[in-house]
Amino acid sequence: MEETNNSSEQGFLLLGFSDQPQLERFLFVIILFLYILSLLGNTAIILVSRLDSRLHTPMYFFLSNLSCVDICFTTSVAPQLLVTMNKTDKTMSYGGCVAQLYVAMGLGSSECILLAVMAYDRYAAVCRPLHYTVMMHPRLCASLASVAWLSGLITSLVQSSLTVQLPLCGHRKLDHIFCEVPVLIKLACVDTTFNEAELFVASVVFLIVPVLLILVSYGFITQAVLRIQSAAGRQKAFGTCSSHLVVVIFYGTIIFMYLQPANSRSKNQGKFVSLFYTIVTPLLNPIIYTLRNKDVKAALRTLILGNAVGQTTGTS
Repeated sequence: MEETNNSSEQGFLLLGFSDQPQLERFLFVIILFLYILSLLGNTAIILVSRLDSRLHTPMYFFLSNLSCVDICFTTSVAPQLLVTMNKTDKTMSYGGCVAQLYVAMGLGSSECILLAVMAYDRYAAVCRPLHYTVMMHPRLCASLASVAWLSGLITSLVQSSLTVQLPLCGHRKLDHIFCEVPVLIKLACVDTTFNEAELFVASVVFLIVPVLLILVSYGFITQAVLRIQSAAGRQKAFGTCSSHLVVVIFYGTIIFMYLQPANSRSKNQGKFVSLFYTIVTPLLNPIIYTLRNKDVKAALRTLILGNAVGQTTGTS
């Protein structure tokens, strides 16, 4: 009993990249920089989507939800990781690890569903333009966004609760960058067949099914684009959808982590893959949408110039 309760009393040792001090210092700077950029970029998208009336459309409603998820998702991982990397003592409290487990699992699952919803929105916009406003009416958009958030909450409550009940028999060393379900399952000292099977089913539902739906929707979109006669129309349609190709990186890295056998990858591979979908991918969305999207760039320009003019008027 004393060994079983050891982890909950003393917490975990979050090893991360502590065995490579120079790499750890380099990654600390990179992660801090990317995290700040991610916060600024996603916050900017939320603000312009709310403040500019031209962006009060389903696409930007879902995009602002995605930015909100990304801010929360990366914040559930990055600050704790930076603190741990910057100190000699790599201890993380048991309560902090459990909280991170629930929050990160829920938000990551919500993003998986939300990206599939956004792909359906693009399908409706490109393939059914005359019926778009009827298909994607505000009540349906709100319902789809709610489903994405609630599905993440439910799967987190189920999967994380099953994981924290596993006895660890005093095992405290987490050779990873944050508290994640596959890592904790691997740490357990009992048969984890049921947990692994449940994780596989959840991964299929939240990873494979959305990917298949996205591929199908983009297949229809490609057919519709090829039927467009004007080159400008084709370019606009492809430009509207190309921003969503970041989903390849997001789903690909998570599938690598959750559906590949743990023994088939090195420990550093898992760490870098996790860094990609927790730190890098949340930054890619605002970069892609602000640099490639004329509407967002125009809204940002109007917002910045409007504030500058207002400050100048107030000063004079």
